[in-house]
Amino acid sequence: MKANVVTMSRTISLHRQMKLLAVVMLTLAFALAIPMVAWAQPASLAPLAEKISPSVVNITTSTTVSRSTGPQGIVPEGSPFEDFFRDRNNGPEGSPRRSSALGSGFVISEDGYVVTNNHVIDGADEILVEFFNGDELSAKVIGTDPNTDIALLKVETDEPLSFVPFGDSDEARVGDWVIAMGNPLGQGFSVSAGIVSARNRELSGRYDDYIQTDAAINRGNSGGPLFNMEGEVIGVNTAILSPTGGSIGLGFSMASNVVTRVVSQLQEFGETRRGWLGVQIQDVSEDMAEAMGLASTDGAAVNGVLDGPAMDAGIEIGDVIITFDGKDVEDTRDLVRQVGNTPVGEAVRVVVRRGEETKTLLVTLGRREDAEAAVPAVAQAPDADEPVTTEMLGLKLSVLTDELRGDLGLDDDTQGLVVTEVDEASEAYEKGLRAGDVITEAGQQKVDSIGGLEARVDAAREAGRKSLLLLVRRAGDPRFVALSLAE
Repeated sequence: MKANVVTMSRTISLHRQMKLLAVVMLTLAFALAIPMVAWAQPASLAPLAEKISPSVVNITTSTTVSRSTGPQGIVPEGSPFEDFFRDRNNGPEGSPRRSSALGSGFVISEDGYVVTNNHVIDGADEILVEFFNGDELSAKVIGTDPNTDIALLKVETDEPLSFVPFGDSDEARVGDWVIAMGNPLGQGFSVSAGIVSARNRELSGRYDDYIQTDAAINRGNSGGPLFNMEGEVIGVNTAILSPTGGSIGLGFSMASNVVTRVVSQLQEFGETRRGWLGVQIQDVSEDMAEAMGLASTDGAAVNGVLDGPAMDAGIEIGDVIITFDGKDVEDTRDLVRQVGNTPVGEAVRVVVRRGEETKTLLVTLGRREDAEAAVPAVAQAPDADEPVTTEMLGLKLSVLTDELRGDLGLDDDTQGLVVTEVDEASEAYEKGLRAGDVITEAGQQKVDSIGGLEARVDAAREAGRKSLLLLVRRAGDPRFVALSLAE
């Protein structure tokens, strides 16, 4: 009996010890949770702000404009960074007046190179740079790039200036802390903090690569830097999305890895020099991939070849570019950026999918800024005995005649089938085909006759294709459209 009592007592004692240990562990966990939460919050940004502030500048521009035209030439119409302090249009019509605009920028070298947005200084007669200590210096424009909205300025001074380095924007992760500095709403030097909300955003340009942030960016911040926590510039604050014109947490900064290439060329040449391939391209849709027998939608479909590097190298309409200079091509945006970032005159290998084959072509790139578009080669006129009209695929089609070319404003040597009517209940109408469109290819082969199109339809059906790929031109602009061949 005693033994049982002792055993029970020991059991009860052990349970009490375990309870006590659990309480202690919970207490410790709660005590540790408070420092963990505090650790997750950013430390004071004051030391970083003090370090980088001397390199951030306010930019004031002035322009002489006619009172009848209003304040033009400073900022593109509708820009979220339009001039906040525009002069009122007082005085006789046609008399000149001065218009001012405010923006931001940052110094990138001790000898006075300053980066800002192109729209901040576009059209300005005078540019004044104000430093954190209150000093002011006149600046001249070294070069601009409207495609990325970047401008490079230069100020002259006998004293070395404080400057900030660029960081690697590709290393920025969604959720990383960032701070924006600039001159919002003309209030002078101001700091705001947030995180990287998204990366690789595209707004409107072919070279867009924006970092999205919720750090407060307002009018006047344009051209200012977006910093990482190391004090490196990973973006140039350029745009906001807002129904009110003020920050709602959707700010966009051009990625530093784009900016550094532009700035380097502006410093060396006073202009940009981007590679040029000489093709018109579009993304590969799923129905296009099926019609072309492709395993995926990766790559960029060539729907036009201009007189230039691509034509010289043998690239053809209907080719799908799948790799460029050893790198896979995801889509048209990816290809444009890869080509634009490649030096002018460099010879690169381009891999294309052509029908069932894969070909590697050597292309020597031209310069985009010097490129002039040329009309691709076209097929010969159709035989006189061919039918000149038909109805198929929800379309009424007619062979191009001189009269139709004149009515549509087409070149004399343009060949193909013109769409004269589209069934509004058809797939063709749903995919955007309209009267006046010209079909120049079907099944990746040129067509200039009704018989030629019918032959391409029959060949696609015999090959087991569910759709037929058409190359359609409207006002000279080409695009591929895949239409179902279902009976």
